[in-house]
Amino acid sequence: MHTSITKEELEELPLVKFTGEIIVVDRPEHFDIVAEELKEEIVIGFDTETKPSFKKGQRNEVALIQLATSDKAYLIRLNRTGMNGKLLSLLSDPDVIKVGVGIRDDLRALKRLREFEPAGFVEIQDMAQEAGLENISLKKLAALVMKVRVSKRQRLSNWEADNLTESQLNYAATDAWAALMIYDGLNKKFPELSVKTINKVQ
Repeated sequence: MHTSITKEELEELPLVKFTGEIIVVDRPEHFDIVAEELKEEIVIGFDTETKPSFKKGQRNEVALIQLATSDKAYLIRLNRTGMNGKLLSLLSDPDVIKVGVGIRDDLRALKRLREFEPAGFVEIQDMAQEAGLENISLKKLAALVMKVRVSKRQRLSNWEADNLTESQLNYAATDAWAALMIYDGLNKKFPELSVKTINKVQ
């Protein structure tokens, strides 16, 4: 397995997107049902999105949390639901493993919204580095591990919009799902990897 990939090699790979069910959660009470479903999962993909700021010194808060299984992606609109009890409970549950790329920054941003103790989070970049991979962005890990290309075109779009576009929904769902697929792929290719959870984020 290659440890790095060039931009040219990446562009030749087939473009993929999540093809399962996308569920948008924009009311706090709706997450109660989602939480019960996700608590049955052993591992889920995790990501967040924030409306970009183009002014110096201005910082927006996390607008969306994505939680994905192999066939369902839950997009929780935090700017509407807030960080409610069932969501906090899931993010603090050590028995549900939540895997993502660059998640320390995500967790710091979430803790600014409401203080909680994250548990059960696994940083895929740590696993990739242990496996000797040189490229550790989600896009390049998807290319190296899954031999596919994921689009990052919607990353700087408005995640606080009244209605998210179909392109935004697909992008957000794909990012969390891809994290889960990369995690599974790394474990299959490198079964000796240690999987350590991040429980303390300063």
